[in-house]
Amino acid sequence: MYNFCANVLKGILSLRGGIKVYNKENLPSDTGFVIACTHSGWVDVITLGVGILPHQIHYMAKKELFQKKWIGTFLKKINAFPVDRENPGPSSIKTPIKLLKEGKIVGIFPSGTRTSEDVPLKRGAVTIAQMGKAPLVPAAYKGPSTGKELFKKGKMKLIIGEPLFQEDFADHAPKERLAAMTEELNSRIKELEKKLEQM
Repeated sequence: MYNFCANVLKGILSLRGGIKVYNKENLPSDTGFVIACTHSGWVDVITLGVGILPHQIHYMAKKELFQKKWIGTFLKKINAFPVDRENPGPSSIKTPIKLLKEGKIVGIFPSGTRTSEDVPLKRGAVTIAQMGKAPLVPAAYKGPSTGKELFKKGKMKLIIGEPLFQEDFADHAPKERLAAMTEELNSRIKELEKKLEQM
């Protein structure tokens, strides 16, 4: 179902010029990883999924979306899993950590809310990557963010940054590691956004 939907969307987006993906070779090929991408609207969720095919992403989605049975069933078939954003707890990270240990990809939009403002990155992506002992890949998107904008002209661009590996932060004390990795992720995503502006 995931491949079918992603390839149909890829075909539709190709009618408006498709997605230009930069540095796709930065994606790890031999392990599961967390990919953390900028988030300004629902279109970037689709762009990320289509842009890194044939890789399949497992997305976190708010639990309210799963309340209607048919929607919940569909979301699960396209690799989404529910998270309680109002009361996050151990169960919120149990599923993504399990997925990482199975060698799968977890997609997170660490700004938390869909906004174009400069929101400090949340530590959730880093925490999950650390507990899953997986690389953390920064990514940035520039282009339409809503369905209305999607039908207007404007390039869709996705850039993949170099992964952050857990061993790169081994010299930090455990209590400092989370903050250091979060700061580095924030910095790299901002750099990727600047690069997209120049492309």
